[in-house]
Amino acid sequence: MEIGAQFFTVRDFCKNLEDFEESLKKVADIGYKYVQISGTCDYTAEWLDEKLKENGLKCVLTHIPADKLTADPKKVCEDHTKFGCDYVGLGYYNFAENTLDSFYSKYEDIVKAVSENGKYFMYHNHDGEFAKVDGELVLDHLARHFSPEEFGFTLDTFWIQAGGGDPGYWIEKFSGRVPCIHLKDFAYGRNMAVVGEGNINFDRVFKKAEAAGTKYMLVEQDNCNGEDPFDCLKRSYDYLTTKGF
Repeated sequence: MEIGAQFFTVRDFCKNLEDFEESLKKVADIGYKYVQISGTCDYTAEWLDEKLKENGLKCVLTHIPADKLTADPKKVCEDHTKFGCDYVGLGYYNFAENTLDSFYSKYEDIVKAVSENGKYFMYHNHDGEFAKVDGELVLDHLARHFSPEEFGFTLDTFWIQAGGGDPGYWIEKFSGRVPCIHLKDFAYGRNMAVVGEGNINFDRVFKKAEAAGTKYMLVEQDNCNGEDPFDCLKRSYDYLTTKGF
């Protein structure tokens, strides 16, 4: 398994192309070789491909804005091919305000289009997917409705725990459809923390992820609690290197 950085962590430093380029360099200087692009300013596929190569980085996953994904999934996939990325991600769906049927209606054709264009659709969970609908968790509904060949899960360790779940259990349960996961630590007070500085049992997460076929573990910290997010990414990186990654 490889480790990478989720750019949503440094989104406030990627609001224009100049700052985005500098952030790519800073992440590469920490030591990361793999990234997920999410929460940044607009960019062209050609620009991103060039800047990734300049910094020795590979984008392995994205979170594409929902309006772009639903408007033209074929173009989204073509752009991903240009910068060498296999996984097309959806970062969020508000199940507190929308039904499962509304999700299916909106995304069934999108999931198929992504697959038909040679990519794999990845759904990122929050804690809302641990609500029950008709006695079953939303996450289980999604897993049952879509085929593993077309629909994967970017399981997020923090949000699983925030929803009352066990990260290791869910990684194991979705074995074969979790090529990418998010490493995000959970600290007292429901705070997000640098990986290794909170309370999640990451040794168990690593073991379950390897057995489940995970390829990339992407460090993400939505809220750095006033600290420099690049410093947080570095401390997570340093912790992960002590674990052999």
